[in-house]
Amino acid sequence: MTDSFRRLRQWFSGASGPSLDGAADPAVHRATAMLLVEAARLDGVYGAAERARISALLAERFGLSAAATEALVCAGEKAQEDAVDLFGSIRTLKAGTNNTEREALIEMLWEVVYADGQLHDFEANLMRRVAGLLSVEDRASALAHQRVRRRHEGRGSEEEGK
Repeated sequence: MTDSFRRLRQWFSGASGPSLDGAADPAVHRATAMLLVEAARLDGVYGAAERARISALLAERFGLSAAATEALVCAGEKAQEDAVDLFGSIRTLKAGTNNTEREALIEMLWEVVYADGQLHDFEANLMRRVAGLLSVEDRASALAHQRVRRRHEGRGSEEEGK
């Protein structure tokens, strides 16, 4: 079965959404982790909630063990510290993923941005830039943003009720 048919079957069956499993390239994994860390650190605070969200997202999307996830998060943190810009990671992701996978990445980034419960101006700017550089349509990014915001608003209501 071709990759496209497998993805369509997964989508119609209601599976957990587009994954980046077609991106088995370790460079794509590192570039993804680096961008997630960049999004988390952009507001000047990189807390436990953001790091935990990054770990969960990477483990889910790439099907990683706890040890492999921790190693990937550490590699992403190191890559983010060493990076002078985002273009190396963007280039890796554009070459190693298809549009559906890049849209899934945008949704992952929105998840990290909202992990601390707030959207900061720098984070909103990063999301616009990354979506454009990855050739993700504004509409797809906006829909991902809405889905994530609704999920986080629902979590806030649940936590208030406790």
